[in-house]
Amino acid sequence: MIKLIGLELKKLKRLSVISEVIIYWLILMFMPLLLIKIAMPVLGQSYAAAIEHLNLNIQMGLVLFGGSLISQVFIDEYKNKTISLAFGYPISRKKLFMAKVLFISLFVFLTAIISFILTGLTTYLLDQVFPFINGQPTNSDMITFFSSMISGSLLITLISFIPLFLFGILKRGTISTVICSILVMNLPKLSYFSNFEQEYILAVMCILGGLSIYLSIITAESVGEI
Repeated sequence: MIKLIGLELKKLKRLSVISEVIIYWLILMFMPLLLIKIAMPVLGQSYAAAIEHLNLNIQMGLVLFGGSLISQVFIDEYKNKTISLAFGYPISRKKLFMAKVLFISLFVFLTAIISFILTGLTTYLLDQVFPFINGQPTNSDMITFFSSMISGSLLITLISFIPLFLFGILKRGTISTVICSILVMNLPKLSYFSNFEQEYILAVMCILGGLSIYLSIITAESVGEI
């Protein structure tokens, strides 16, 4: 399995992916400052308020990065018909799909972890120079931040797979996968305009992401090559 994951890394368009990741990081690093200064100054009342309301909501943008990886790892291989070569390996298609899913999972998770750290560090340093959050982060705030970083990264990783089965494997459409990812990353915002709690929305999204992975793997032998 490790060799298969390594093979996916070799096939990846690394320059394109690295450039995309850097762009995401640069945007997300400065997002708390922009939101608090321009759109939601109430969140600058304390670090606790900023962490609670901004952390996961900002990083949900990485769901789109997950969609981009699905496009490269699955859809491009179908379109270029290079997946036919992979199906010729003396391994089951289920194992091959599992390796692809694990590769995307690791990439998105690590990207999210680093993004959380960069965003948190940038927010703190900017606040020291241009104060926009009242007070200083407490030990409790730090614990909350790091716990939300781990849980948030796991949530983002799982949710990013929602487009996989329908749009990535069955439809094999890059544009539809990206559009689905954009819609998915904005779904938690429904809690601001409805009676739905954000936790319930996220729970449903995680279930959909897990179901998408499950269906993709169990149908790997029957989805066809072209």
